[in-house]
Amino acid sequence: MDQYTLNLLIVGASFALYIGIAIWARAGSTAEFYAANRGVNPVMNGMATAADWMSAASFISMAGLIAGVGYANSTYLMGWTGGYVLLALLLAPYLRKFGKYTVPQFIGDRFYSQSARLVAVICLIIISVTYVIGQMTGAGVAFSRFLEVNVSTGLWIASAVVFVYAVLGGMKGITYTQVAQYIVLIIAYSIPAIFISLQLTGNPLPWLGLFSTHTESGLPLLQKLDQVVTDLGFNAYTAQGSMLNMFLFTLSLMIGTAGLPHVIIRFFTVPKVADARWSAGWALVFIALLYLTAPAVGAMARLNIIDTIFPNGPQEQAVEYEQRPDWMRNWETTGLLKFEDKNGDGRIQYYNDAAAGFTETATQRGWTGNELTINNDILVLANPEIAQLPGWVIGLIAAGGLAAALSTAAGLLLAISSAISHDLVKDWLVPNISEKGELLVARISMAGAILVATLLGLNPPGFAAQTVALAFGLAAASIFPVLMMGIFSKRINSVGATLGMLVGLIVTCLYLFAYLGWFFIPGTNMVENVPANYLFGIPPTAFGPIGALLNFGTAYVVSMMTQAPPQHVQDLVESIRVPRGAGAATHH
Repeated sequence: MDQYTLNLLIVGASFALYIGIAIWARAGSTAEFYAANRGVNPVMNGMATAADWMSAASFISMAGLIAGVGYANSTYLMGWTGGYVLLALLLAPYLRKFGKYTVPQFIGDRFYSQSARLVAVICLIIISVTYVIGQMTGAGVAFSRFLEVNVSTGLWIASAVVFVYAVLGGMKGITYTQVAQYIVLIIAYSIPAIFISLQLTGNPLPWLGLFSTHTESGLPLLQKLDQVVTDLGFNAYTAQGSMLNMFLFTLSLMIGTAGLPHVIIRFFTVPKVADARWSAGWALVFIALLYLTAPAVGAMARLNIIDTIFPNGPQEQAVEYEQRPDWMRNWETTGLLKFEDKNGDGRIQYYNDAAAGFTETATQRGWTGNELTINNDILVLANPEIAQLPGWVIGLIAAGGLAAALSTAAGLLLAISSAISHDLVKDWLVPNISEKGELLVARISMAGAILVATLLGLNPPGFAAQTVALAFGLAAASIFPVLMMGIFSKRINSVGATLGMLVGLIVTCLYLFAYLGWFFIPGTNMVENVPANYLFGIPPTAFGPIGALLNFGTAYVVSMMTQAPPQHVQDLVESIRVPRGAGAATHH
């Protein structure tokens, strides 16, 4: 059986399972659509949260970014994991005790203001749409390779599949689908990693293999990798970058994580407040299984690629283009791997042509520029092919990559649709809308969000994980501070919270758009996106904490200058922080 047919069978079987579950668990009421009727077991919810959480950015893109840069990009791991702990300890139990369906509902009630709620809806939609662009980009990459079509076609196929099961199932369908998707994605990520770790180090556990001895050279694996990348003019794989940027970017991802609406709403689906903490604990266990493996996958993929191009080592001749392996031919059809023979010798020159210190070496070897461009997002998906693993493993990783992208896209789309149908239409524009009408609005808004994300995903502002990092920055600057102040401060009032959110969101958006283009449309940026132009050297992906500081500062100063919140609101804040006695959800 050829690889294409095998891919179709494995991916097709996984999709049939997801859509079957969505139909079986189809939401029949708004309580089921928004919060799965609050009947989800904490272990199941932990698994669903992990699938919701480990998006295309985690599965497809994160190991690729670590592979491309090395240790400096481990900030993605630290920020996302640390943020999850922050969310579990500081937000999840309190929000569940409050007993509403959505984040804007909490903000509207806590700050006794429809204006605050409307601003929260706007923040939530901007964050979620930016995040969905990253997911659709990742899904498009996966579909393009395994269905052997170009990236744009892959993106439209991905959007059609998400439309079917997210619009049908609501939170109830999505929760049980995500449990299945977690199982698929973790098996798909682990099996190739185990095979490759065994091949390179003889150790079956990838996270131990990373620190083991490279079998062929007898050197520690990371030392061997440092040696081959520096021989080609790249920075050492284990070298550190700017500590300020590392700190700010990690902080941006951490507090952005804790402010992500699609993860927060998962904690509204459990029966009790204690279950919200247990769900968070289980989710952390399930997330750790993938996050411990990612650095090993990145390092081993980078070594395998260089070994493919320089089979006798970087000091010797590179492989001839006509003799290139099949995996390169396969990925060239997607447009995500490109070769340009700049010196006309018919061989693949792969090195860092931007390194001034390497120019003399390159000239001596007759190289006139790097000839191979590899999109970081393909590394995890191409890894089994590079390592020449069996066909079923390649099909499995295709199913895993798609499961990761689609599970998160569904969770984000649900956050968008509930914000529009519940917070905007039901509680604002048409208060007497029927439950059936509200469900219809939710599904239409979800379809609209899919269309917008797909159109923007055709020209994304970066690799999948970089686009997602922008969403985290926006969440850090707008949602996280207001949730923290809403739970832990009785003095912050509606005017302070509303202005804080607006200042955090607007300043962060302007900083992002200045470098990445208005609404991420290519060619509309006002300043070239290069480190020399950054304000105080802070890149757009690390600007979230600055926006958060402005949000906190504005809210505090304005609240101190205006009237304190009413007594009943202060009592409400006091009651949220008491761990016991959480009642059922108040009627929406």
